[in-house]
Amino acid sequence: ILPMAPHHIRKYQETDRKRVLDLFSQGMFEHVPATFRLVLKMPQTFLVLLGVPIALLLVSGSWLLALGSNVTLLVFLWLLARQPWRQYVVMCLQTDLADINKSYLRARGSCFWVAESRGQMAGIVGALPVEDSPPGRKQLQLFHLSVALENRGEGLGKALVMTVLQFARAQGYSEVVLETSTVQQDALTLYLRIGFQKTGEYFLSKIFRLLGISIIQLKYCLPSTQEGGP
Repeated sequence: ILPMAPHHIRKYQETDRKRVLDLFSQGMFEHVPATFRLVLKMPQTFLVLLGVPIALLLVSGSWLLALGSNVTLLVFLWLLARQPWRQYVVMCLQTDLADINKSYLRARGSCFWVAESRGQMAGIVGALPVEDSPPGRKQLQLFHLSVALENRGEGLGKALVMTVLQFARAQGYSEVVLETSTVQQDALTLYLRIGFQKTGEYFLSKIFRLLGISIIQLKYCLPSTQEGGP
């Protein structure tokens, strides 16, 4: 068995910005192929991919036109599968990731971390307080967990999540919450193994509903700490 590669987790610095945004974007667009496969499995897709070429063949008598229509349809479906992830990336780049220092590092109860492996940035995660926490609960929300493809299997994802849980405990939070999607199966498995529990499920937008991709809400309950604790 190979020894686990050494890694180091530290707070975000402004010089990390480009690599952080690259890691985040790559992590999101990585889900496009799985989303595309979901689209292809939909009954409506099968009917369109079968019906349109047959209709064109009957009308025009051209096999070339019929096959060409299928290629065009597949390109359109790929762009459709890419759209929700592109929308999410653009939204984040215009909101919390537009200024990571301002969003995550100005206040005491929030933070953003990067993981380094063999001297290279290999993972990211952020955490922000939930403004409308339920009465009697103080919630911290985990955002943007992402590990570079070449660093998967090194335990970085778990280490980053545990960093957030330790931070939450030290800051006096009672719960850590997060959202992931049904397409992000590896992340969902990791969270459940660590001890997160599913609390809800919903569709983020009409496109997500059309594609059958739901958002899973998860929660991790931290053991209660005495008032005035660390």
